[in-house]
Amino acid sequence: MKTLFELNPALDLVSAGVRFAATGRVQLRDVLTPQSAAELQMVLARGTDWGVAVGAGAARPESFSGPKTRTQQGQQALRDAARNAEQHSARGEYGFRFAHYPILEAMREGWDPDGPHEVLLEHLNAPAFLDMVRAVTGIEALCKADGQATLFAPGHYLGRHNDSHVAEGWEVAYVLNLARDDWHPDWGGHLLFLDDDGDVIEGFRPRFNALNLFRVPQPHLVSYVPPFAPIGRLAVTGWLRNQ
Repeated sequence: MKTLFELNPALDLVSAGVRFAATGRVQLRDVLTPQSAAELQMVLARGTDWGVAVGAGAARPESFSGPKTRTQQGQQALRDAARNAEQHSARGEYGFRFAHYPILEAMREGWDPDGPHEVLLEHLNAPAFLDMVRAVTGIEALCKADGQATLFAPGHYLGRHNDSHVAEGWEVAYVLNLARDDWHPDWGGHLLFLDDDGDVIEGFRPRFNALNLFRVPQPHLVSYVPPFAPIGRLAVTGWLRNQ
């Protein structure tokens, strides 16, 4: 676990800070050391009991744990929830579906005590990472991070939204991409930022060992992953908070 989360000491935080100040978003490539990024990718790819997160409109999102998705009743409930999400999305409303492992929930409920996901969350809340994010964003009030592991497989997507949870202390969203090295643009899964007219003003392709930081709220989405895409759009995502 020693190498699970080691920041690259050669990061250019000054340039990243200038970019963030100008646009409210930035991508830091090669954010972890190569060994650390490879180890974390392995944890996500081979050591994660994936469940599925589904959202439809203004209703409370549903989370289906890995064990639940392996039961007949859970599979039927998941199909119904996914169909409902697609119907909302077809009407231009909010919807999403993607595989996930909710690290905070797993920690509270003791799914894997002292396992690699809990160690990862400790690193995300350690001074090294929080100080780096404060330096890039200029937001000194950032004091903690939450997190979930995510996997966008074929048929998965995250509809347009803006993360307007100011009352919960959300300041900056992060996406630590650990996608396979050869992720092709045709395979979707891009993090896209939109203007008020719905036009894409910037987008980040899923890249191995790249950290996206962006101020919230601002409109964004994760583009649909088509049926022919391979499995491999892995990431750790969450929000950095001021409380």
